[in-house]
Amino acid sequence: MTMEHNSKFRSENPQFTSGEKSTQRQRINLICLPFAGASIYSYRDITTQIADFINIISVELPGRGQRISEPLLSDIHKIVDDAFLQIKAHINIPYAIYGHSLGTLLGFLLVKRILNEDLPQPIHLFFSGRGGPSVQDKDKHIHALPKKEFIKKLHEYEGSPQEILNDEGIMEFFEPVLRADFKAITTYEYKKDIPFDIPMTVMIGTNEDTTYEEAMKWQDETSKEISIRQFPGGHFFIYQHTREISKIFSDTLQNSLEIIGD
Repeated sequence: MTMEHNSKFRSENPQFTSGEKSTQRQRINLICLPFAGASIYSYRDITTQIADFINIISVELPGRGQRISEPLLSDIHKIVDDAFLQIKAHINIPYAIYGHSLGTLLGFLLVKRILNEDLPQPIHLFFSGRGGPSVQDKDKHIHALPKKEFIKKLHEYEGSPQEILNDEGIMEFFEPVLRADFKAITTYEYKKDIPFDIPMTVMIGTNEDTTYEEAMKWQDETSKEISIRQFPGGHFFIYQHTREISKIFSDTLQNSLEIIGD
């Protein structure tokens, strides 16, 4: 992809380049895909601690953040199409993908789209807070519940940060966003396919709903041996272990670049 094409994409889509480090100094892009209700700022506590050679590319979904005026999407395949348009200008150098919860499904389907387009595959996948895509969601209709029951379920599942769930004013805005995102998750239908040939790191909390056995289901999706890391905490353990997780990103990607360079 030419620099002209790259700059044109950025000028037409300014919200899609959220890395604060100079891209001229970067050797690898880390594409970050959101969890339910998240915006491009949701991973900042982690990404601001990451090594300087990594450039952060955060995907913003419609209906929130810098795209608040756009209609929400609740079909996961349409969300992936939207994400693909955002990231395709950033995969012309070595890159990796990270997603938490909803972001794991987006990442999984996004890689399929990238490979179908015969574009370079990521050098590593980082997924957290969810079992493999073949694991069925336990409540298929959470997105359609009445408001009180919906919020109660979110508390039970730890499906959103508590500071959002406990603030009625914030929830007035986030409720339709969360419903759309959960509909995208719960209506997804898994189809078995040829496994990727991409290294994968899976991270889960010891007290969240996702079990170690469900996390191991990611092994079905790649021919490479996956690495599973467990952290104390619930579904949003990532915010309690920002330093450790940013170090996993930095060390893993440094090793990946060294392998490429050999």
